[in-house]
Amino acid sequence: MQAFHYVNGRLCVEEVPLADIAAGFGTPVYVYSRAAIEEQWRSYDAAFGDRDHLVCYAVKANGNLAVLDLLARLGSGFDIVSGGELQRVLRAGGRADQIVFSGVGKTRTEMQMALAAGIKCFNVESRAELALLNAVAAEVGCKAPASVRVNPDVDAGTHPYIATGLKESKFGIDIAEARDVYAEAGRLQHIEVVGIDCHIGSQIVSLGPFQSAMERVMALVAELEGAGMRLRHIDLGGGLGIRYRDEDPPQPAEVARTVCEAVPEAGYQLLIEPGRSIVGTAGALLTSVLYLKDNGDKHFAVVDAAMNDLMRPALYDAWQDILPVTTDTRSQPQLYDVVGPVCESGDFLGRGRQLALQEGDLLAVCSAGAYGFSMSSNYNARPRAAEVMVAGAQVYGIRARESLDDLMRGEELLPPDP
Repeated sequence: MQAFHYVNGRLCVEEVPLADIAAGFGTPVYVYSRAAIEEQWRSYDAAFGDRDHLVCYAVKANGNLAVLDLLARLGSGFDIVSGGELQRVLRAGGRADQIVFSGVGKTRTEMQMALAAGIKCFNVESRAELALLNAVAAEVGCKAPASVRVNPDVDAGTHPYIATGLKESKFGIDIAEARDVYAEAGRLQHIEVVGIDCHIGSQIVSLGPFQSAMERVMALVAELEGAGMRLRHIDLGGGLGIRYRDEDPPQPAEVARTVCEAVPEAGYQLLIEPGRSIVGTAGALLTSVLYLKDNGDKHFAVVDAAMNDLMRPALYDAWQDILPVTTDTRSQPQLYDVVGPVCESGDFLGRGRQLALQEGDLLAVCSAGAYGFSMSSNYNARPRAAEVMVAGAQVYGIRARESLDDLMRGEELLPPDP
């Protein structure tokens, strides 16, 4: 569905004008469409048909409790990478036995928390992690369900910072070593080997990398079975991209078909870990134009959102569409760099955008539902933005804007000098 659309010159989300949200909640503010999130998750779930499967939403994309609650109600599983994400999922009503725990740096405390909760699986990413997980499970008197995250050395064709499946990446275990690691895991008293996992990157816009990864993973599965090890699930990970500008990514049904064709019909549960492709296009960041500035060579629109609110442009030089919230203007269009108030030259939301603007206008940065608020910070002592969920004509505040007191909570002054 097209969650954001113009009605009589006013940009709306579902049935609500974005200008009304800005008036009620201020700016900057993140706005999400409930219907768009639900539709995208269901498209993954339906794509697997009657195959045994579990869609595990990647919490890192957007971990707001209301978003997690919505997905838990749909029956979603969850892919987490920290103890904090574990607690978020549990607090939002997610089932522990539908959580997979990824990440290269799981701590002893996080392992203890996850074992106590009874999660579905640890995606183990190193021999050292496997040894620690075995020791922690022994201390609490249980077996830890585990899969090995294999690195298939597949180029996902994405930005280097979000490519995770190449041999030089910090993620996973080289597929050439994985058979030995599985054998080691099978000998450990407090490890129960339940599956295999891989994740090759993020914002992937073609099927080829998924196909190559599945071929290599299934070849390893055949070797493991030949050695007498039977796995219960196969996890392709996530990474399907969205359209930011002119990308034409595959649909969830195409990715699901790739997995189903690679894996025999019976005997395995299929797991997938989408994040961006569920929430990305369901969200936008609203911001107000503070000043229009002309330095003789360039026109700048200085807005009240900044790189601390939306990091992707500064971090990846990422392009996200920027739209006027209302099209009723007498201003002449010009090329603007849309920049924030933060004291960094990299503080921009978009460069060279053709916009007709006046001070006080509202802009919407599109496709901001994933890796928007979740990557935001308090740099320059800026309170983080509010978040809003829209369902039809209903508007729900799902995160209050941070206050200046929130910024300093937990900090203490030094005691008086003697």
